[in-house]
Amino acid sequence: MFKEKVYQYITEKQLFQPADKVLVALSGGADSVALLRVLLELGFSCQAVHCNFCLRNDESDRDEEFVRALCRERQVNLEVRHFDTESYANTHRISIEMAARELRYAWFEEMRCRMGCDVIAVAHHRNDSAETLILNLLRGTGIRGLKGIAPVNGTVVRPLLGVDRDEIRRYLAELKQAYVTDSTNLQDEYMRNKIRLNIFPKFQEINPSFVESLLETSERLTQVEAVYRKGIDEGLKRVLKDGRQMAIGALLQEVSPQALLYEWLHPFGFNASQLKDIFQGLNGPCGRWYQTAEWRLLRDRELLILSPKEAADIHYRLVTERFPVEGPFSVPHVPDKAYLDADKVTAQLSLRKWQSGDRFIPYGMKHFKRVRDYLRDRKFTRFEKEEQYVVTAGDTIVWLVNERTDHRFRVTEQTRNVLVLSVEKHV
Repeated sequence: MFKEKVYQYITEKQLFQPADKVLVALSGGADSVALLRVLLELGFSCQAVHCNFCLRNDESDRDEEFVRALCRERQVNLEVRHFDTESYANTHRISIEMAARELRYAWFEEMRCRMGCDVIAVAHHRNDSAETLILNLLRGTGIRGLKGIAPVNGTVVRPLLGVDRDEIRRYLAELKQAYVTDSTNLQDEYMRNKIRLNIFPKFQEINPSFVESLLETSERLTQVEAVYRKGIDEGLKRVLKDGRQMAIGALLQEVSPQALLYEWLHPFGFNASQLKDIFQGLNGPCGRWYQTAEWRLLRDRELLILSPKEAADIHYRLVTERFPVEGPFSVPHVPDKAYLDADKVTAQLSLRKWQSGDRFIPYGMKHFKRVRDYLRDRKFTRFEKEEQYVVTAGDTIVWLVNERTDHRFRVTEQTRNVLVLSVEKHV
């Protein structure tokens, strides 16, 4: 029955085809050993990869030797790689658990391409999916996190999600197939182990079918999520202007503005506390901003505006071109270039961001205007104001970049030399 259930799941979820080559992630534990054995029994073409994370000393080496012996016995091509997991975790400032995950999945995909395989099969089963659901609940999650583990994620497939831990153990016992046990799985140091070793047994005392009930609920939520996702996508189309700007008035007219806000901003790293503050601030004064490690969000007048932080780190340089003219010169209307009378520019040119107190005479006007007032009248957002540059000749502004030149330096019929200014990113 085990083989039939696995094959039925592979077929039902369309994980891969009979002619596909499968790369099996083989740790040596019961789950991955059962995965390799059942796929081979079902006639699939398999190759294997094993990660030695060098975290458990002799035990890590024992696992590697077991995997090598198993693959020799079953005539399966095997690739092994050793990782300095602790150094990777320290360098990237992440947990050992997350470091091992990133390292293995990146290497799996590399080996899938190199070995000509179609998919990467990993050994998550029904109990793992139930544990993931509870883990997501403890951390806080949206409806997507209540679906458990997905059977397909890109090139990664999970053929054992249709069976549970007990079925896997019985299958290996029938085959008289040995496997190794990771001693850390018996310790409750990690959150997932705490759930498996401490929380699940308590729930199963109350309801022996707890895992099954949980997964049935998860399956229903998977179907509900499809309806929810359609509604969210349609709502975001109504309130988003270009993917980075959300109309506040339109958002507040939606049935569930908080859900739309969550689905828009959560992928950019905004946490539940920030999202609550953002929502509560929609009716407050403009100008407030929020940030994650990589993104900034501005509550502007009528919009929420998302901007990558690296945009604030871009450097620019001034590009100049000078040429003589004979007779009247017709100035092209190009916003990203300034055309000035070169003979009126007598001081050294420089490029900088505008500062409080800056003022100039906008082209076509007779009197000075503060740059701050000009940007306000143009309804610049805070982000746009932060990134506004000026070109100065000495202490005098000659160009508010990509906006207006100073009237005093305009090209006239008497101009004999034209100076062209532009700004480009500095590499």
